[in-house]
Amino acid sequence: MKKIVLTAVLSLAAAGALGAEIIEQILVKVNGEIFTKSDLEQRQVAALRQKGQALDLKSDPNNVQLRKALDEITPQIIVDAVDEMLLVQRGKELGYKLSDEQFKSVVDNIRRENKIESEEQFQAALKAENMTMADLRRNLERSMIVQRVQQNEVMAKIGVTDDEARTYYDAHMNEFTTAPTVTLREILVATPADPKGVNVAAQEAALEKAKQIRRRVTSGGENFEKVAAEISDSPSKANAGLIGPLSVNDISPDLRKMIEKMKPGDVAEPVLTSRGFQVLKLESMTTAQVMPLDQAREQISERVFTDKRKAEFQKYMQKLRAQAIIEWKNPDVKRAFEEGTKQQG
Repeated sequence: MKKIVLTAVLSLAAAGALGAEIIEQILVKVNGEIFTKSDLEQRQVAALRQKGQALDLKSDPNNVQLRKALDEITPQIIVDAVDEMLLVQRGKELGYKLSDEQFKSVVDNIRRENKIESEEQFQAALKAENMTMADLRRNLERSMIVQRVQQNEVMAKIGVTDDEARTYYDAHMNEFTTAPTVTLREILVATPADPKGVNVAAQEAALEKAKQIRRRVTSGGENFEKVAAEISDSPSKANAGLIGPLSVNDISPDLRKMIEKMKPGDVAEPVLTSRGFQVLKLESMTTAQVMPLDQAREQISERVFTDKRKAEFQKYMQKLRAQAIIEWKNPDVKRAFEEGTKQQG
């Protein structure tokens, strides 16, 4: 890996700084189709750009950061390159190709999405990406063939049985369970901040006021919402003290314990908070809701299908690799490929 990374660094630097002609080097042949050093370097640069890492050789004179970045991305690049060749070759065996009509449709969509109105603008955009129309068509066709092979040879043959759905449902019940919720109303009696510490007298006065408020809305018969809107020190007074609905998972254990002893309509004793004393009324409470299996089936199918697709695609690629004639021309690239396949599975 170190050798291939260093080769890529030096050749990229030479090509960029000196404009030198790079002598093409074949790294691997897959059923006779070649993958070259230039192909590798192009993919490395694209991968670094995608990760937001620019090739700034001046700020990294010893290439330490660049070597590390390339060490991380190169194994997967080699695997992807070999697998892409195998998939495209398989697709061509099946007769897949990009028709003139399909190519024109894709190009028209590219122009429309990028607001390119003239052929001159389109050619300029291609040139900015160092591409020709032939390059674009070849890339689009390869991408289309890869997708069709994956769809028809792998995904179309994957299904989710009732037993698999039930097994996933039973093992992941929490994913289909909605936590209980509570809806409260509050009246806040704020305690003034004191830089010297707790003002005991002010706190006792606030507590007494909160107790009087609770008596007004319980034994006094006054409407809680009306009192909250009139005298609460909390911003929730604009909504008659309404708080929630809140998931019970999002409230403190102490508050949850207090609420569990209440029933809708109950008003709790004043509670000291960081803002002051809170008088809380329980408006409503819901129990945990479990989505039935029939309703969860679509979600389950998507999740199980995703896992099965990954496993089946890996099996399919292992089969194509085993049937292929892969001739490694560079031992470092071969080791990178082996490392990449280990990372996959």
